[in-house]
Amino acid sequence: MMQETEPGSPYEARPAVGSQERFSHEAFVYATGDDFVAGTLPFLQEGLDAGEQVLALLGQDKIDLLRSKLAKDAHRVRFADMATVGANPARIIPVWMRFVDERVPGRGVRGIGEPIQAARSSAELVECQQHESLINHAFDSTPSFRMLCPYDVALGPEVLEEAARSHPFVYSIGQVVPSMGWRLEGGPARPYEVALPHPPARFEQLAFAMGQLRELRAFVSRHAHAAGFNAERTSDVVLAVNEVATNSLRHGGQRGALTIWQEGPTLICEVHDTGQIADPLAGRRLPSPTAVGGFGLWLVNHLCDLVQVRTGPGGSVVRLHIRPSRATC
Repeated sequence: MMQETEPGSPYEARPAVGSQERFSHEAFVYATGDDFVAGTLPFLQEGLDAGEQVLALLGQDKIDLLRSKLAKDAHRVRFADMATVGANPARIIPVWMRFVDERVPGRGVRGIGEPIQAARSSAELVECQQHESLINHAFDSTPSFRMLCPYDVALGPEVLEEAARSHPFVYSIGQVVPSMGWRLEGGPARPYEVALPHPPARFEQLAFAMGQLRELRAFVSRHAHAAGFNAERTSDVVLAVNEVATNSLRHGGQRGALTIWQEGPTLICEVHDTGQIADPLAGRRLPSPTAVGGFGLWLVNHLCDLVQVRTGPGGSVVRLHIRPSRATC
């Protein structure tokens, strides 16, 4: 993950101190709890010493650990539990956007975010990796912003290799160096390239077109009730699917297909159409209050436990994962 650089290269290794003129997205691999603290604590303290605004999105156990290590400086770091704000990985970028927007003019910002953890499902892991690639797109032009992403070595070589592809830089204590994976691949994979698994053998499908949203909503409601969803959660499912289907009718060839199945207690609703989604950050950027449209995928991401979006020459697929109990956003 590390490589030598030529003097004067824009990716030249540099000391990991002070504000950076450009966005710096850095992977940090650790093996033990002590390794985690040895890397993240100096990173946070450097930011505080430089007068930067600091945010850490981590699991509660690591928040507690860093608070104890920071002692009297802990109140100067903004902490948020990743299990709450990032249960659906599509909700993480908006948190960072708000944080950057709230910066004091002239001050740098830095943060630590660990969305990828062993407890994630395989589908959540893929979406976390999509999120890590999209971070580069979201903040590429944001100056004086450093983001450190810890990765537990126990996650395995495939996850670490993907981290090298999605992070331009690798952080080690006292130094930031270029990521070999980023340079070798020419940057991160394009968002939404990873194909979704096929539905299981048992599923139900409904084709829809203009004037058929009422029929579609009734179809979704029946499946949610059959899956044991209460009235409130059924309303969430119906609203989410209706929003995606409405987008299909407006932008996806005025027709689409809805496929529904269950995986354990989770109801999965997938909408496919022939359109393409041009904005890779659709649903991850809070639309302006004066904007006309643009709220559909934003709302869907806050109603669902996981949202998977894929788009390409063959059309677009939006796959919604909804559990019977609503997660805290």
